[in-house]
Amino acid sequence: MTSEDRPNVVTTRWWWVRHAPVRSDGGNIYGQTDIACDTSDREVFEAVAKILPRDAVWVASNLMRTHQTAEAIWAVGFPKPTQMAREKAFAEQHLGQWQGTNRAAFLASRPAGSHWFADINEPAPGGESFMDLYNRTRGAIERVMTEHAGRDVIAVAHGGTIKAAVGLALDGQPEKGLAFDIDNCSVTRLDHFASPGRSIWRLPFVNQQPWIADARHAAMHQPAGPEVTTSKLA
Repeated sequence: MTSEDRPNVVTTRWWWVRHAPVRSDGGNIYGQTDIACDTSDREVFEAVAKILPRDAVWVASNLMRTHQTAEAIWAVGFPKPTQMAREKAFAEQHLGQWQGTNRAAFLASRPAGSHWFADINEPAPGGESFMDLYNRTRGAIERVMTEHAGRDVIAVAHGGTIKAAVGLALDGQPEKGLAFDIDNCSVTRLDHFASPGRSIWRLPFVNQQPWIADARHAAMHQPAGPEVTTSKLA
């Protein structure tokens, strides 16, 4: 018997979608910069639309690239919801003075093997730490689940936001969420089960890319953290 079959268990399923790739960043860190994304690859959005639930609550961050991504999903025939909540707390980490600096050069200056721009408790100058992002993401998730318990929730957000949500699902360990890659347009599903006196999460899949079998879409990937190689620095 599955958790869904047990009496007195309320299951809320989160379908996190990372926004489409940003092409106009000039190789720079953009964080909360309100920059547009590239939604021209129709086949990618057709594949994403096939795995998302139809009767769902939609929510997106306040940044334009998440709304453009949602519009691209609806444009391939996915039923457009009557409304989509705008949740500022689901925005990407504010990287302060690091925004606008060369990504490869910045990441090369950080400790080797880092999972993110900085330690989870280190705020960007004039911005936030990853823990700040984690705490506001957690608070928003809890608010949405209070209002929409038992529903499917499609949340269009950002690499850092989704990593924070994964960390929450991993028993509230934000640093563990940073170990996961979250690619553009990927879908991450996190299921929450609530019963009297108990609350648990399950992770059916993380960073699912339903278009991945087609090699033409290799260029979809954009860095969502400290992803830099020697070739990028050459």
